Amino acid sequence: MTGTWQRLLDDRRAAWGLYAVLAVILLVLPFAADAFLGRAWVRIIDVALLFVLLGLGLNIVVGYAGLLDLGYIAFFAVGAYSYTLLASPQFGLHWSFLVLLPLGAFVAAVFGVLLGAPTLRLRGDYLAIVTLGFGEIIRICLINLNRPVNITNGPQGITLIDPLSIGGFALNKTYTLAGVTFAPVHSYYFVFLACAAVAIFISLRLEDSRIGRAWIAIREDELAAGATGINTRNVKLLAFAMGASFGGVAGGLFASFQGFISPESFSLLDSIMVLCMVVLGGMGNVGGVVLGAVLLTALPEALRYAAPLQKEWLGEVYVDPSDLRMLLFGLALVLMMLLRPAGLWPSRVRRRELVEAAAEAPETTDVAR
Repeated sequence: MTGTWQRLLDDRRAAWGLYAVLAVILLVLPFAADAFLGRAWVRIIDVALLFVLLGLGLNIVVGYAGLLDLGYIAFFAVGAYSYTLLASPQFGLHWSFLVLLPLGAFVAAVFGVLLGAPTLRLRGDYLAIVTLGFGEIIRICLINLNRPVNITNGPQGITLIDPLSIGGFALNKTYTLAGVTFAPVHSYYFVFLACAAVAIFISLRLEDSRIGRAWIAIREDELAAGATGINTRNVKLLAFAMGASFGGVAGGLFASFQGFISPESFSLLDSIMVLCMVVLGGMGNVGGVVLGAVLLTALPEALRYAAPLQKEWLGEVYVDPSDLRMLLFGLALVLMMLLRPAGLWPSRVRRRELVEAAAEAPETTDVAR
């Protein structure tokens, strides 16, 4: 008995030590990236953290509840415009972000319920088509809400959006603290990191909660879940609302970070990208979603170096750099799906399902023969 407790204590100490090392790495990451890779890569890391928020929100809908959503970027847009309209010269309002971020999450959750309510009986491809249409409707509405009353300024977008600020401390300014210079990208990094950490904590708690288990039951077999007493209607609506609220917070952070938004920032391609992050990272696994978001944000940027290498090795640029970058990006995605069909870091349930499927495959082949 004493040996068991000692092993548990040692495992806990090792875990805390690992967390401490990870915390130190995350604290110095923006400064190390700035020093060795340039400030542009710090901005890329900031964007990756925003995609972590989006990926975790979509993972609730797709990974936990099994509801295919191709219009998730619409909630990102709702959160961004909720922040912008109340923190910009558009209406002359300049509310605090402490009010606007929760408000954006709430408004996005309401839109999530509005999307989920009429689609409760839809599954698979039909649900995907409806959600895709919802995302496009939101984008088109944002483009056309500049007449007869100018609300969103149409395709021109809105500029001069207020940054995150508390008192006289604004994140869009450069500060020096204890001899360390904090540029805006550094300050936003720590805010985004804190929000991503909170989102990860909430996702992990949801996964182990009664609601999370209800979502997983619906994903595996909705009829069986309903037969066990789960209110599938309310639970599915809650998944849409919870997932949308993550997107609303990410949208508000994005608007304050960019200082400018337009409807073109919320296209179908962005929804597909977030879905790829969830699928390739590992649906239903929080760590896999985070890994997928980071990799698929950094990979296209890293592939920008393919053009200089092409000129150095071949003496001439034969393929347009942007085309080559997307070609290599697509090839990388195809290889990932072929080599890791369950994602780079699949959940325990998904990993067990793959093992069982592989074990049953020879039996199925023998029967067929």
